[in-house]
Amino acid sequence: MKVAVATVFPDLFSAFLKTGVIGRGLEKGVAAVEVHNIRMHPVDARGSVDDYQFGGGAGMVLRPEPLFETFEDIPWRQGSRVALMTPQGRQLDTEYARELSECGKLIVFCGRYGGVDARFRHEVVTDEICIGDAVVSGGEIPAMYLMEAVFRWLPGMLGRLESARSDSFATGLLDYPRYTRPAEYRGMNVPPELLSGNHALITNWRFRAALERTEEVRPEMLVNTDVKETEKRFAQIMKQADRTKEQDNG
Repeated sequence: MKVAVATVFPDLFSAFLKTGVIGRGLEKGVAAVEVHNIRMHPVDARGSVDDYQFGGGAGMVLRPEPLFETFEDIPWRQGSRVALMTPQGRQLDTEYARELSECGKLIVFCGRYGGVDARFRHEVVTDEICIGDAVVSGGEIPAMYLMEAVFRWLPGMLGRLESARSDSFATGLLDYPRYTRPAEYRGMNVPPELLSGNHALITNWRFRAALERTEEVRPEMLVNTDVKETEKRFAQIMKQADRTKEQDNG
C-alpha cells in the first residue's frame, strides 16, 4: 500500500514511522509512506501557506495554492483516495479503516489553523475523516491514528492478521479482559476458565466478559444487535485465532 501524508509539520512523523508495529511493517515493505511538506509551496517571500478567511472570523485558513501544488507533487496521485483529517468528517471505525486498507493508494492531508480552503475539499478530497468528537490543533495526530488503524489490516503488518480481527470493535464488541502470568498476584487471581485448557469454556467466558464490558461502557454499540449472531461471529474469530496460533507454534 502506498501512503502520502501532507502536513505543515513533517518532523512530527519522523519517530512515528520508525517505531513499533508501523516501523517494522514499513521496514518489511508491507506499506510505503512518504511525507510531504506543504510549506514547500509558499505563496510569498515570508513562506506563508495560510491567510485570513473571507467574511471574517477567527482562525487562519490554509490557502488553495500550496494544497493543490502539494497534491500535484505526488506522481501516483491518480486513482488515490484523498483523506482530509477534520472534525467535520465521517467517524473512523473498524470497518472504515478496513475499507481504506484495501484502496491501495491513500493520500492524507492534515488540516491546521482554522481549516483548509473549501475549493480544495470540493475538488480533490474524497474522504473527510474524523477520529472523535474533540477538536485538536491539527490533523497530524489524527493522521497517525488513521494510519495505525488502517495498517493493522494489511497482511504482514502484524505478527498475524488475527490480532486485528480479534481487537476491540472487530468482533462487534469491546475487547475482553486479558491476563498473563503469574496466575496469582497479590491475592488477585486469573479467572479459572482461562486456566482450564477448555477452548469452548474460554471462548464463552471471553464473550460474556466482552459483552458485559460493552454494555457498561458503550451500550450504543449493542443497539439493534443480534446477540446470538454476535456470539457466533465471536466464536468463529476466536477459533481462527487459535488455529493460527497453533500454526505459528508449529
